[in-house]
Amino acid sequence: MHDDVKALVSGDWYWDTPELRRLRDRCATAVDEFNALPAADHAGRLAILRVLFAVCGDGVEVVPRLRVSYGFNTRLGSGVYLNANAFLMDDGPITLGDHVRIGPSAVLATALHPIEDHALRRDGAERTAPITIGDNCWLGSSVTVGAGVTIGRNTVVGAGSVVVRDLPDHVVAVGTPAVPIRSLPVEE
Repeated sequence: MHDDVKALVSGDWYWDTPELRRLRDRCATAVDEFNALPAADHAGRLAILRVLFAVCGDGVEVVPRLRVSYGFNTRLGSGVYLNANAFLMDDGPITLGDHVRIGPSAVLATALHPIEDHALRRDGAERTAPITIGDNCWLGSSVTVGAGVTIGRNTVVGAGSVVVRDLPDHVVAVGTPAVPIRSLPVEE
């Protein structure tokens, strides 16, 4: 693994480099090919996803237009459904469990910028924190999931919510920031 990529996924501060730009360009080319395929070419899109992502389980369906930063940091379980205009900012790892459903225009963003260190922010430093979404979750339209968040299995996040803290298994969460508003039946 290239040193720039190690820095990218480590959670340490990193800066944009020609190698990282090259990897984003390679990903963008694959995503452009994915988005340009005819609507009925499900097999062609799946073939691209299997090369693009670190893991792409069986029965995955992704509706164009898709946006992805790197690809190699994303793992999709079996039966995942990503609706139109999803953006996977996978500078750090993104893991979607089996049967995760994500509504249109969702954003999963693993990148973080300096908050208190103004000089470091001006210099362009970034770091990442992983996003993990458990099996059988459903994220409504326009949900944003921030860096470092884990969403428990069988959890539903309401449309337009912004998830900046971990959510447990078996809840419905809504709002900005998203908070659990009720429990769901526990599945053994």
